[in-house]
Amino acid sequence: MIKQIRADQLQPGMYIHDLNCGWLDHPFFSNAFAVRDQATVEKIVKLGIKTLYIDTIKGADVWAAPTQHDVNADLERRMLEIAQKQAEKPVVVELREEVARARRLHGEANKIVRSMLEDIRLGQQIQVERLEPLVENMVDSIFRHQDALLPLAHLKTHDDYTFEHSVSVCALMVAFARGMKLPRETVKELALGALLHDVGKACVPDEILNKPGKLNDDEFERIKSHVDEGVHLLRTMPGLGEVSMQVISQHHERFDGTGYPHAMSGKQISLHGQMAAIVDVYDAISSERVYHRGMSPTQALKKLLEWSSHHFDPQLVQSFIRAIGIYPAGTLVRLESKRMGVVTEQNEGNLLEPVVRVFYHAGQSHYVPPEIVDLSKVQDRIASFESFEKWKIDPYQWLPS
Repeated sequence: MIKQIRADQLQPGMYIHDLNCGWLDHPFFSNAFAVRDQATVEKIVKLGIKTLYIDTIKGADVWAAPTQHDVNADLERRMLEIAQKQAEKPVVVELREEVARARRLHGEANKIVRSMLEDIRLGQQIQVERLEPLVENMVDSIFRHQDALLPLAHLKTHDDYTFEHSVSVCALMVAFARGMKLPRETVKELALGALLHDVGKACVPDEILNKPGKLNDDEFERIKSHVDEGVHLLRTMPGLGEVSMQVISQHHERFDGTGYPHAMSGKQISLHGQMAAIVDVYDAISSERVYHRGMSPTQALKKLLEWSSHHFDPQLVQSFIRAIGIYPAGTLVRLESKRMGVVTEQNEGNLLEPVVRVFYHAGQSHYVPPEIVDLSKVQDRIASFESFEKWKIDPYQWLPS
């Protein structure tokens, strides 16, 4: 049986089923392993992990601990409560009008950020003015119709993850800030900070960034150094405001003080740094990497909700979920009718009934003629989220075009 326990309940002889943290938040080879000594227990506690999951069949038990099923049921209930707090999602243009622009913009953004990171590795100075028109265009696109650009945020390749992640975090940050009704100038500063938040990784060797095996302590600290490296690269750059620098310097800080590089906690972390931490973790855990399989967007949101009991401000996590939806655009879902499709856009004020492009029948295991289904206008409902990899479906093929 899989159970959730507190880190202070962990003992040698237990078998960890899931460390319950992001892959870059620990140096172990795997998220699942047997605990053989007290030194391992102490290392896990020192990492700031608050709760984790054990397998009581493979190791020792904690009798009163809740099961994974119980924890998931509670998260489902909390997600439904968030969905009922309706969020206004004003749409300026129809989705089909924005899709082509969004695809061109996404490709351009990836090229610009890739070029910028290559320049840094060659010792060249970052030209912030090159990024400003890109930021303006991304903000404009999200404000016109965010569901055109956000699904592209999930499409990444292993080799290009570092710069694609920066573009994704930028798009998600704009949607988050828009949902919170922050001033337009602040949104632009947040977007610029998001594009630059990981520039320090250009100073970290690729063999460490993309290492598929266990990181040693020195390698783990080297990866963590990317925050200070980024601040050092950017602190004298003209055109970077305080909001952007807060995103860059604080996106790995945690509300409970377990983050880095300064172990800030609570209100010591700026609002913008807290927002960046939420968005950065969401995109990281929902992305495929050489060393781990990404979660579905909905699973990733549940994990953020679970971690909001310690790592993140609960109200901010709920605001983020409302901003992008319980089933974000680009999520593969199975309906109660056993038809499957990709969420294409949210319905204003109804996060549980998005618009879905249906193209497959799971019960009969064959494709069906594509059809746009507005779940707010039919009896069908979402039964579950699904994996593109499991069904061998190319996500790019079924996004709006």
